[in-house]
Amino acid sequence: MRDLMIEIFGRPHGIVLYQLLDATQFTIYLSLIAFVGGGLLGALIALIRIAPNTWGKRITIAYIWLFQSTPLLMLLFLTGLGVPRLFGMNIDPWYAASISLTLYSSAYMSDVWRGALEAIPRGQWEGASALGLRFLPTLRLVVAPQALGIALAPTVGFMVQIIKGTSLAYIIGFTDLMTIGKRWANAPVPGTEPYIIFPLMALIYFSLCFPLSLYSRHLERRMGTIKTLQPVATA
Repeated sequence: MRDLMIEIFGRPHGIVLYQLLDATQFTIYLSLIAFVGGGLLGALIALIRIAPNTWGKRITIAYIWLFQSTPLLMLLFLTGLGVPRLFGMNIDPWYAASISLTLYSSAYMSDVWRGALEAIPRGQWEGASALGLRFLPTLRLVVAPQALGIALAPTVGFMVQIIKGTSLAYIIGFTDLMTIGKRWANAPVPGTEPYIIFPLMALIYFSLCFPLSLYSRHLERRMGTIKTLQPVATA
């Protein structure tokens, strides 16, 4: 692939393009880790927030307030540089970036999931309770399947924010698209000037984010159509 790009685009453009595309895979991997980890942790936090437990609600509210109020860049500094140096240890940039983005994502995704769960009419909970179902069975069998449709579009849309957030991970030594791009932009090589490299990087980020944005809007329109038709179908 590298030789093919060099043959098509020449030097150094073929090498630059190959390395940028090769580094993009690590941006995707980190985004997926943060998305899955943040989604699972966020779902757990949302569950605790709606559960009938006062202390659990207070703890999760404090968690959300903390990580939504802390800039992602600061989280990366703390997990990748601050805390490891405080305890005299080394931490791999992969772990530091994954931890930071997972914590950051979970704080926002928990609000998405909580909002979706609380959007389900209270009558659904009361009806399940009248049938003898407890909190967790009601959530699993009645409420969560309905909330999933509400939360799907904003969850997919937040993936765009995660992808863009990974661009900050270069600050702790994580090697991804941003890292490789900045190296080439700072290299004294003709044809790798910043006004060439940064538009290429922007195009790659756009190619990753734009389809997700379109899909999120498609899901929003689809769910809106389903909600509009639902009363007619039940009539």
